[in-house]
Amino acid sequence: MKKWSLTTLLLLSVLLTACGNNTNNANGGGTAGNGGTEATAAPAGQNSLEAVKAAGKLRIGTEGTYSPFTYHDANGTLTGFDVDIAKEIAKRLGVEAEFIETQWDGLFAGMDAKRFDTIFNEVSITEERKVKYDFSDPYVVSKAVLIVDRDNDEIKKFSDLKGKKAGQSLTSNLSDIARENGAEIVAVEGFNQAIDLLVSGRIDATINDGLSFLDLKKQKPDVKIKQVDEIAEGSHSGAVFLKGNEELVQAVNEALTAMKADGTYLGISEKYFGADVSK
Repeated sequence: MKKWSLTTLLLLSVLLTACGNNTNNANGGGTAGNGGTEATAAPAGQNSLEAVKAAGKLRIGTEGTYSPFTYHDANGTLTGFDVDIAKEIAKRLGVEAEFIETQWDGLFAGMDAKRFDTIFNEVSITEERKVKYDFSDPYVVSKAVLIVDRDNDEIKKFSDLKGKKAGQSLTSNLSDIARENGAEIVAVEGFNQAIDLLVSGRIDATINDGLSFLDLKKQKPDVKIKQVDEIAEGSHSGAVFLKGNEELVQAVNEALTAMKADGTYLGISEKYFGADVSK
């Protein structure tokens, strides 16, 4: 009986070993067949720039509704100042630019979830944001302006916002200025919606980007709005990155420096604003 049991155990051991080998072979074949996945996974120690180059694309978070920085033209094509800057940087990194459009209030959440490698959306560089994120060198300087209906003579300066409705993106630093001046915040998805609400009389004012205001007046000179006040100190904006991506940040900064040196940046800036907006 003991002999028979030992023999049985030996046979079972052989069978299990064979099955185990077959399983390993199948998995090995699966990995090769998925060639895809394991072989192209970022190797240990690969830095952020190497990962982008290995993927062959720079994933860029942007709003797509914020003219003239990132918006859709009459043909529905994503375009704008930030879009052109980001495309040129991606080209100089030797990769494709892949734009992932997200509402402003979802951009940082997308960054946290690593849906993007960077954000190009005229994001102001603030001390609060620098705690969690890294920024490229500034590539645009703008001033916050107070915009009201053309017939509004009640609001002439920021302090006049007390008790008034201001249309603002909730996570924008511009909404902080409105709150500090006592405004009641009405949440909007971006500049265009704020202007629509202002023109229709559903809000009293909006604090927004001076460059966007100038662009709108250039495109629609008859729009019934006016600028009544301005923050003296300009806001510097840059591309956003998660902490720990130093190599990618450095490469983007080098591309920006080269673009300014060879005139490419100025050409893009004049295309949208008629001036150098880096100063």
